[in-house]
Amino acid sequence: MHTPLRPLLDTVLDALEEGTRLRGGPLPAGGPPKVAERVRAAVGDVLPDEGDPEALRRLVSAVAEGAADPADPLCAAHLHCPPLAVAVAADLAVSVLNPSLDSWDQAPAASELESLVTRHLAREVYGETPRGAGNCATSPHRPEALITTGGTESNQLALLLARETLGPDVRLVCGENAHHSLPRSAWLMGLPEPLIVRTPHGILDPAALDKIPPGPLLIAATAGTTDAGLIDPLPAIAARCAQRGARLHIDAAYGGGLLFSDQHRGKLEGLAAADTVTLDLHKLGWQPVAAGLLAVRDAQDLAALTHRADYLNADDDTEAGLPDLLGRSLRTTRRPDILKIAVTLKTLGRTGLGALVDQVCDLARQFAELVEDHPRFELHAPPTISTVLFRPANATDDAVAAVRRKLLTDGRAVLGRARAANRLWLKATLLNPTTRPADLAGLLHLVEGTTPR
Repeated sequence: MHTPLRPLLDTVLDALEEGTRLRGGPLPAGGPPKVAERVRAAVGDVLPDEGDPEALRRLVSAVAEGAADPADPLCAAHLHCPPLAVAVAADLAVSVLNPSLDSWDQAPAASELESLVTRHLAREVYGETPRGAGNCATSPHRPEALITTGGTESNQLALLLARETLGPDVRLVCGENAHHSLPRSAWLMGLPEPLIVRTPHGILDPAALDKIPPGPLLIAATAGTTDAGLIDPLPAIAARCAQRGARLHIDAAYGGGLLFSDQHRGKLEGLAAADTVTLDLHKLGWQPVAAGLLAVRDAQDLAALTHRADYLNADDDTEAGLPDLLGRSLRTTRRPDILKIAVTLKTLGRTGLGALVDQVCDLARQFAELVEDHPRFELHAPPTISTVLFRPANATDDAVAAVRRKLLTDGRAVLGRARAANRLWLKATLLNPTTRPADLAGLLHLVEGTTPR
């Protein structure tokens, strides 16, 4: 029996509003025990004999009350953005239609939309006729992009393509500033032990690559580190890759959104030299999770993902013109996350998205200035993107950690933590374009009031 959707949407929206009101801040108060207690009370019997017609309202309200709300200006710990309403609406359409992008007959229009939009986004990274460093620097082949669940899957695919291109002995080289998913993916694939280069100043020193032993190498650089939002010197790293015949991967899961900004895209100079690039539009793209991509400079590299399953892409169907989707992912069933991305790009345009990027970068600059001007705080460094590391002056690392946990437990502010220059810092990752200067000042005031004197 099909229940009409419209009244259920009203129920969901009312329950979201109720849960947000009950929470009253960026995070539920009371810490894990209190949150668990409230959730258990709301759920009751998980699978009752008789159904509960109030389950939708009750559970949505409970999850909203117990949520970390990225739309709250004081929720600034992680690369966790408040999604655009238009993207959320598009995501709803995907859930209703329920296509699966593992064969054309399950998603005829969605598969064509994915092909169109991913090719365009690949050109955003590489341009129309890509040239650069790396072992495919003069390749005439067109760029392409695949949709992924995020940076971890994109990085894993990048290592897989490197292994299939350079052989099973390819060795990952990355800085200690690199995302944890890179060495973890090397372990998962049984690749040689990665070479982790020290990054005492937070970025990969290209000169350190000169000391790497010869052999098949995948050198991974980062454009937007998780801890501080720093960008490795991409052109110099790309030049080293060209000299050594190494393959280059750039993890731009965070920083890739700078491509939309005329003001900030210059920070990504050298990006087009990479063989593969990780992007995440659920960061500086304001998409609901998940909205990851892996851009590939040479689409022929993707031939390594070719796979046959007769019920999905039989040879005679493919020869007859039915598109083969199975080689576009290691997943089989997958939802068309491309719809929300396409709707966002079309609705906001380059100017609208660029303005959002500029806004959060400017917010980070303003917050850094507030910290620097405050006698009771210390700023780690001016922000590169939209992450600011700061700490109460003269506080111990234990005190910094305690301040963060106290704010979390009270539900008053959500700040991250990062270790840099051998000290622990509070991390504010500003991804909410509606944040106001007064919110930034209020955040600093909250931290000051929580810090023991």
